[in-house]
Amino acid sequence: MPEGPELHIAARFINAAAARFKFGGVIEKSEVSTKNPTLEWTATEYKIRAETRGKELKIHLEDAKSLSSKTHLLFRFGMSGCFKLAEASDLPNHAHLRFYTVDSTPVMALCFVDYRRFGRWEIEGDWGKDRGPDPMFQYSDFRENILKNLKNPAFNRPICEALLNQKFFNGIGNYLRAEILFRAGIRPFDQARAVLETLGEIKTEDGIDILELCSKVPKEVLDLDSGKEYSNEDSQKSQASFTSWLRCYYVEGMRNLEDGNKRTIWFTGEPGPMAPKIKKEKGRKGKKGSQIPQSGEEIKAIKIEVKTEITEEVEEYKPIKPKSRIKKKKSQPVKELKTVKRKSNVKTELQEEVKECKPTKSASNKVKNETLPVKDPKAVKRKSNVRSAQSSKVKKLSTPVNVPVILRPRRASAGYHIS
Repeated sequence: MPEGPELHIAARFINAAAARFKFGGVIEKSEVSTKNPTLEWTATEYKIRAETRGKELKIHLEDAKSLSSKTHLLFRFGMSGCFKLAEASDLPNHAHLRFYTVDSTPVMALCFVDYRRFGRWEIEGDWGKDRGPDPMFQYSDFRENILKNLKNPAFNRPICEALLNQKFFNGIGNYLRAEILFRAGIRPFDQARAVLETLGEIKTEDGIDILELCSKVPKEVLDLDSGKEYSNEDSQKSQASFTSWLRCYYVEGMRNLEDGNKRTIWFTGEPGPMAPKIKKEKGRKGKKGSQIPQSGEEIKAIKIEVKTEITEEVEEYKPIKPKSRIKKKKSQPVKELKTVKRKSNVKTELQEEVKECKPTKSASNKVKNETLPVKDPKAVKRKSNVRSAQSSKVKKLSTPVNVPVILRPRRASAGYHIS
């Protein structure tokens, strides 16, 4: 994900393109970018100027013929946003907003490229109210904003998680926090408030504290790209210099853990007292160092370079089935066998009782019409179930259950007739 330095490099790129070309005409939006607004801008020629604050970038547009006619766009790059300059006849894929040049052959297009489409722009949007001052270029305000708000609940969390809170650390992202904590010698899972309350005590060998590193480290990234020509060859050289600059993030031999936000923090030594109980450490994969998307690169190169960072930012974690569930699945057939045994036992007991309850053929033949009706066999099953639940052994009754009672006719006496 582009962080503060990457957005500032993008602003440099836009300003360099504006110095070389004149822009004018319609500003086109791609058909698939439905969540972003369409800018109605009719100036035949206009000036472009870019500025940044943390993870936000503004592009100011001013009509060259009417200075009173102006507007601006506020960009948030999302996961893979960047700017690229290309020929209008050969636009890069996923170029969702295009500013065209005039009086140039061939016609060029300054494009906002975002293949994951998480990037957003607003017409005349203002800097985010939930974002603090820029630590690189508003350092005094940045430091004051943190020290006067140390009672904020955000600082109850580990320092590695607090560093990603854009309300206080605007522009600091995943690779920057790892490098800052590594240089400051601070464990990532120490409480943020405890760390920041002792700024005078915890300093590096150079005598600077963690808040000063939040300004110094991003500026070092900017110095890596000073004088950049924005060609693909130069971008590869710039990426190589960035990889060799990293000391901690994705560097071989460093440890890593997932924080409370499912983001991976790289560090060395002990993690600290607020480390998660279930410690998930990932193996080091791929190339040394993070691959950061930078404005001016070829889109194919960007796709490869962003891959590692995408895994860190929005990786969809597949739920791992707990072992207990797996055991239950294995033990289910055993339980089913037991229930089958119980059912078979009850069945045999019922058959024995029914046999005992059957009347003899001689008795039934004598008086068929005067036998009492036999009870419903379902009721017999219910009773036998209750009986088997109370005692494992079924007691045999002296008198059979539900034996039909046979009424023997009296002998006819004189004067009486039995029909």
